[in-house]
Amino acid sequence: MFSRRKVSAVAVAAVGITTVGSFLIAAQASPSGSVGRDVPVQDVVAQRVAAQDVADAEVPEYVSDVVRTYDAFDANQGVAVDRRYFYAVNNRTITKHARDTGEPLLQFAGAEGGPIEHLDSGAVVNGKLYAAHSNYSEWPMESSIEVFDTRTMEHIDTHSFGIYRGSLTWLDRHDGAWWATFANYNREKPGPGGEPAPYGYTYNTQVVKMDDDFQVVESWTIPKEILDRFELMSNSGGSWGPDGRLYLTGHDLPEAYVMKLPAAGGELEWVGTVALPQIEGQGIAWDHARGREATLWGISRDTRQVTSFSVPVHDIEEPERDYWDVLGPGEFQQ
Repeated sequence: MFSRRKVSAVAVAAVGITTVGSFLIAAQASPSGSVGRDVPVQDVVAQRVAAQDVADAEVPEYVSDVVRTYDAFDANQGVAVDRRYFYAVNNRTITKHARDTGEPLLQFAGAEGGPIEHLDSGAVVNGKLYAAHSNYSEWPMESSIEVFDTRTMEHIDTHSFGIYRGSLTWLDRHDGAWWATFANYNREKPGPGGEPAPYGYTYNTQVVKMDDDFQVVESWTIPKEILDRFELMSNSGGSWGPDGRLYLTGHDLPEAYVMKLPAAGGELEWVGTVALPQIEGQGIAWDHARGREATLWGISRDTRQVTSFSVPVHDIEEPERDYWDVLGPGEFQQ
C-alpha cells in the first residue's frame, strides 16, 4: 500500500531556510568543510527552486509490515544480518544473536579508551562483518572500516580513511563495489578552538561508491528535502535492496528513503518513502538470504530492540520525470 505526497519546490526552499537558518550559506562549503564566499540568501533560494523544478513530483509513500521483533541490549547504533544470525551494533560492542531464538551468543567488546570509539552499522559479506566506525563527535572527523569474523566475533582487519569527507556511518556491498556515507551534521559540537560549531554541516553529507580497495570512484549528495528532515543530524543508515535501489535512513525518524542513481548530475533521486514502525532511524540492513523473502532490519534505541520488516518492494513505482528534450529547427529554446 502507498499514498502520494506532493513535494513542492518552493516549499522545500522555504523549509531549508527555516530549518537550517544561519547554516544555509555555510552549507555551500566544499567537501573538506571549508566555507566559501558569502552568497545572498535570495540567490541561494532561487538556485534551489530552479534545481528542484524538475523534481517537483509526487513521491510515493509505502507501508511495511513487522515480521518479528527481538530484544537486543546492543541495539543502539545499527544492525547487520545474515542467514542464521543478526548482529546488534553499539558504540564499542557488537552482539551476535541467533535469528531463530533471539538468544545472544557472542559479543565483541572494545575496551574503554581503546581504538574502537563509535561503531555505527554493519554489513555481512562472505562471512565477515564490515562495520562503519568513526571518532564522532570529536574534531577533526576520523573514519575507518573495522572487520570481524562472524564465526568468532574476533576483530580481524581495519581500513583507515583518516581525516576525510566526514563521519562514516554505513557501509554495504552492491554490484561489485562498496557503498557508504560520509555524514556531516548541523548539530553543534566543540570545534577546534573550543567554541561550538556545526559538526561539518548536514548538506555536506555524501554517498560514495568505492572500489575493492575502498578508494572512492564516485560520490553523490542526498536531496536537501530529505536532509532537512534530519534537522541537526544526518544520514545514519543505508542498505541496497533486492530491487536494486538504495534505502537510506536518518537518525530518528521511522522511515526509509528509497533512492536510485541519477540519470545525470550529482544528486541521488528520491523515488519513495517506506514507513518503518517501531524504529528510530539509525543503521539498517537488508537480508538477502536465499530461499526466503528478503526482509529489511532496523533498531529501536528507546526499547533496545531489533525488528525485521516485509517491504512491498515490487509495488514501488518510480515517478515519471522528463529531464530533457532534443529539439529541432523551430523548437530551439532561446
